[in-house]
Amino acid sequence: MIDKLSWVTIYPEIVLLVMACIIALVDLSDMSPRRTRTYVLTLLTLLVVAVLTGMAALDGKTSYGFGGMVVSDSMGNWLKCFSTIALMVTLIYGRPYAADRDMLRGGELFTVSMFALLGMFVMISGSNFLLIYLGLELLTLSSYALVALRRDNAVASEAAMKYFVLGAMASGFLLYGLSMMYGATGSLDLNEVFKAISTGKVNHQVLVFGLVFIVAGLAFKVGAAPFHMWVPDVYQGAPTAVTLLIGAAPELAAFGIIIRLLVDGLQPLAIDWQQMLAVLAIASLLIGNLAAIAQSNLKRMLAYSTISQMGFMLLGLVAGSDLQGTQNAQAAYSASMFYIVTYVLTTLASFGIILLLAREGFESEEITDLAGLNQRSPLYAGVMLIAMLSLAGLPPLVGFYAKLAVLQALIASGQAIYIGLAVFAVMMSLVGAFYYIRVVKVMYFDAPVTATTVSASFDVRTVLAINGALILILGVLPGGLMTLCYDAIAATLAH
Repeated sequence: MIDKLSWVTIYPEIVLLVMACIIALVDLSDMSPRRTRTYVLTLLTLLVVAVLTGMAALDGKTSYGFGGMVVSDSMGNWLKCFSTIALMVTLIYGRPYAADRDMLRGGELFTVSMFALLGMFVMISGSNFLLIYLGLELLTLSSYALVALRRDNAVASEAAMKYFVLGAMASGFLLYGLSMMYGATGSLDLNEVFKAISTGKVNHQVLVFGLVFIVAGLAFKVGAAPFHMWVPDVYQGAPTAVTLLIGAAPELAAFGIIIRLLVDGLQPLAIDWQQMLAVLAIASLLIGNLAAIAQSNLKRMLAYSTISQMGFMLLGLVAGSDLQGTQNAQAAYSASMFYIVTYVLTTLASFGIILLLAREGFESEEITDLAGLNQRSPLYAGVMLIAMLSLAGLPPLVGFYAKLAVLQALIASGQAIYIGLAVFAVMMSLVGAFYYIRVVKVMYFDAPVTATTVSASFDVRTVLAINGALILILGVLPGGLMTLCYDAIAATLAH
């Protein structure tokens, strides 16, 4: 008999699943070309789910359900809340784009994205190898379908195939690593695995072998080098609305399972996975920043930018693993969480502008397509300016504070190798500033290619303005969000 508490731990998931099924049925009778009824119902559902997860996060309680397979804690609920909000913003930005490209013939964009969000929720809540893997597969299978949503587009179909093949390989890596851990420890439960490894009686070589496969699978999911091969191709080939869908909210879920697997479950092996993450971070910063300089396609440039940003996020996890059990460890992990949340916020703004500038028969994917944007629309040029400078890490924007928090975590360790990593990260940020500022130069100093003014519906215009303002406000006043991340991480590490 499943107790009542078990159902309470997954009520946001239940609401999401039930409503996704209802919306799929409602969509059958929605004949409007823009799927207005489906769209409004989806946004209302996501709003309710965001409120439910936000309230659970503010409650601050940690509870386990279904025999310890599911955990509901502050960190997980905040990540769910932010993921839901990110998906809402993505759908608001992406709907006009999807409608112009005949991607709303059915309501698949809305229903499949809700199932992708359900996968993220399961990943974030999982305290069991099997559940984490099931959530991951629900997310990735939904993502494959979304990338291939424009069935008549050869580029999108090719991107979906690449994503599917490489994604299947990465899932295999992760599953093989998890099976090795199960074989060595005799349990699928993260808490039991932690206890088994802590005894020191488990063969260390088997554990490290399994760990290599787990880290490789996780690196693929966040797009860290050298497991980044799919990111540029999928970002460029997928319809832009879908690119934003797979490039924003899922990064929060990926951070969630890294914390669950490596910090909650495999912490006794920190000395091993810490070195692996350090190598991934260095490779991501180097490859991401250097490759981005050579790109003329804006989506491809932002893909390599994502790779370098993930390198920065991993540095916080590297610093935290060495300081385990101290306040500095909580500060390091919370710096990584703050980084990933603010990165998603900035990504939403930058892709929101690309979606806004795209029109029927014109994708607005090249950097040159932004030429003279300031003369055509100062507001949208201003939002893109804020997004680019934030990604570059310039004050007073939130990207600066996010990078500073990670660098402080590295320096707090006091070890020469971490201080060296911090110096390397700063140097790579300087390299990265070049390609972000190049976009700003094109918008403000190049002559416009077209004289057409940029128009947007009220909801898109409002959300974009709020999005840009938040990047600036959180940069000037980062304390509230930083405290939220710190408290969430502290609560997670305590149980």
